[in-house]
Amino acid sequence: MSKTSVAGNHGEDVRSDCLVKISLSLKGGIKLSLESRVEKLYGDHIQSLVNDIMKFYGIKNASIHIQDSGALDFVLAARMESAIRQLTGDTREFLLPSVVKKEIPSDRKQKRFTRLYVPGNTPKLMLNAAIHKPDGVILDLEDSVAPSKKNEARLLVRNALRAIHFYQSERMVRINQLPRGLEDLDLVIPQHVNVILIPKTETATQVNEVAERIGSINKKCKVWLMPIIETALGIENAFPIATASPDVIALSIGLEDYTADLGVKRTRSGDESLYARMRIVNACKAAHVQPLDSVFPDFADTEGLKEAAIRSKSLGFDGMGCIHPGQIRIIQDGFIPDPEETEKACRIVLAFEEAESKGLGVVSLGSKMIDRPVVIRALSTINLAEKFGTLKKDWRKNYE
Repeated sequence: MSKTSVAGNHGEDVRSDCLVKISLSLKGGIKLSLESRVEKLYGDHIQSLVNDIMKFYGIKNASIHIQDSGALDFVLAARMESAIRQLTGDTREFLLPSVVKKEIPSDRKQKRFTRLYVPGNTPKLMLNAAIHKPDGVILDLEDSVAPSKKNEARLLVRNALRAIHFYQSERMVRINQLPRGLEDLDLVIPQHVNVILIPKTETATQVNEVAERIGSINKKCKVWLMPIIETALGIENAFPIATASPDVIALSIGLEDYTADLGVKRTRSGDESLYARMRIVNACKAAHVQPLDSVFPDFADTEGLKEAAIRSKSLGFDGMGCIHPGQIRIIQDGFIPDPEETEKACRIVLAFEEAESKGLGVVSLGSKMIDRPVVIRALSTINLAEKFGTLKKDWRKNYE
């Protein structure tokens, strides 16, 4: 057993976090040394929280040094718990009261134009993620977290799910690559997660492993699955992966890892990944799940992102990943129906309604026949246009 443990982050650019060092001792009680700009205002509160945590774990004698950079309670508690686990091996969970009291509704068919990746060990980026109104906020435990910080991040993400209300955004977590990711599920699934992203998925078996583990943890709330395809083998197995579980709602493609697996350079045109992307789209459409495109890696290149979003939609994708909040609106603009699409959808719905009112069994618009799936797609287009304000809810008046 180690005599001293360290958890958290501290430095010039660190915000909303803290560095915790704990040393066990044989006597002297709990001694706290605190470095904080807000010590005069919140020093007593921090001391009280530290005492509560140490009491919970039955630790009576220890020296604790905290370098605080504006950490909220859920962050400090996660850092303390991580340090204590390192020292004692005690895996009991110290849980502060949760702001989320019940399941957050999430529908398998809802639009996921944008999903914002947030590093799972960086609390400052978690706090305001939902302000930017992405369709989903992904608390990432995989690529954005250093290997030495994986266990800390798992506790921080668990606490963030309890402490932060992400409002209209789906609550998503990208777990680590299997088998390590199965351990992540034990902590995050009880915290009302909507979607679990499974990185580097290559087989249907991996999806089933995750589904089974979730089922053993959670008996009440629905948790959707989003496998991420990032290798040549995964691309070839796209359809079996998409149909591995009824809880799969989308497949996402990760182009950085995919192009690395091919041994080619990722380009702005995306020609080198066209086969893979179309394979994903085709598999998803056949399986009736959503195909979601990769992130655009250069957040400063807004023109490139606009082109990528338009191209992505034209290939059949239903959304893209975001690595920066500034990408959200640009991607949304690329995926919401354009005026021509909206106009066509309105005419289809009106033609269908007129035919129904006359008791006609056949519906046509111009020289083209209209069947029910076409009408359903048209209604979806209209709903999106209304949602994003590009079509007024009383649009029928324009056709009277």
